[in-house]
Amino acid sequence: MAAEDLMPAGTGTGPHPDAPAPARPEAHGRARDVRQLITYALVGGSGVLLDLGAFLLLYDAAGWHEQLANVLSTSIGITNNFVLNALFTFRRRDRLLVRYLRFYAVGLTGIALTFALLAVFSRGLGVDPNLVKAGSLPVVLLFQFALNRKWSFG
Repeated sequence: MAAEDLMPAGTGTGPHPDAPAPARPEAHGRARDVRQLITYALVGGSGVLLDLGAFLLLYDAAGWHEQLANVLSTSIGITNNFVLNALFTFRRRDRLLVRYLRFYAVGLTGIALTFALLAVFSRGLGVDPNLVKAGSLPVVLLFQFALNRKWSFG
């Protein structure tokens, strides 16, 4: 056994060779950012499934106009995502009404973008509204993550 192995921690010429390197603050921040993005994406996935399921029921089964079905299905998804993001992603439970209104305002950007895409591709070009709706979701999700992280839960 070497003499330095017998010395108390914090003494001697430096850290023990087997000791883990201290975490750098920027590495911790990046890890937190990645965890938040992954959690946000998982929450978003649940919202997407709920949104698409509601859209399919409202549009295909109930025969609603695709724009009206989109507004209601997206609102259901937004509300689901707000609750889960407040609990698990950003862990913020203060000022819930203000945060929800901000989150919903960000969600309106998704409604507006999907509205425009449905109008152009479905009405204008004859693409199936289900495909247009599904194709719009990843783009909307990334844009909204950035806005929600900074504004709704910042």
